Amino acid sequence: MMNDARAGRFFAHGVMITLSLLAIFPVYWMVQTSFRPENTVFSTGLFPTAPTLDNYRAVIEAMPIFRIIWNTFVMAGATAIAQVATGLLAAWALVRWRFPGGRLVHSLIALSWLVPFQVVMIPNYVLATRLGLLDSLAGLVIPNAAAAIAVLVIYNAMRGFPREVVEAARMDGTSSLRTLLEVVLPNMRAPLASVGILCFISAWNDYFWPLLLIRRMENSVVQIGLQFFMTQEGNDWGLLMAAATLASLPILILYLVLQRQIVDSFMKSGIR
Repeated sequence: MMNDARAGRFFAHGVMITLSLLAIFPVYWMVQTSFRPENTVFSTGLFPTAPTLDNYRAVIEAMPIFRIIWNTFVMAGATAIAQVATGLLAAWALVRWRFPGGRLVHSLIALSWLVPFQVVMIPNYVLATRLGLLDSLAGLVIPNAAAAIAVLVIYNAMRGFPREVVEAARMDGTSSLRTLLEVVLPNMRAPLASVGILCFISAWNDYFWPLLLIRRMENSVVQIGLQFFMTQEGNDWGLLMAAATLASLPILILYLVLQRQIVDSFMKSGIR
């Protein structure tokens, strides 16, 4: 029995290691390709034979890559904060207050999650143009300030919060907003952190809305900036991989710094 259990553990660890290598390999290939000279980009070797920084120099000279990364970081951070804030308030209203049509509102929010953003992209574009938000970071954030996924995840987490604690705060004369901020919010850090991470990554990877709204390179985000190296004549793979590596660094550094907190928040919130 002990040998069978040990063999099972070895097999499970072998599968996990294999899957981890498969997940990491594309990232490794992107990084090592970014160091290859132009004439060896399509080489199948696992290591660049003559590593060079020419691709990174060319990217920095061709476009304001660091400003683009900063724009993306600000946009994704503001979007995540707005979505968590609106999701928290909407979920609190659905859980705390009983009103006619409450279940209908919850169902409509859930259904709106299934509607592709491309369906409302043109109406949002017309509205953003009339409000003077064209070619601005505010135009990227405001239409995405609320997200159904944030409302639903926080709603499900909030339903499990002890009702007795909320009722005790109400009997002490605490207002509904103070109860939310001082009683409920400190005990919901894990689900809020998980939702914030998901919203941040989703905003960072957004492509269609910035493509429609942004006109100038200095106001662009990384997903649009990478398109600069993809033309009808062909893709400049060395420069494209260098730009993609620079664009990936903030997310990788953020994960490495907050790795323990990120894993704990997902485990405690039940999100996989």
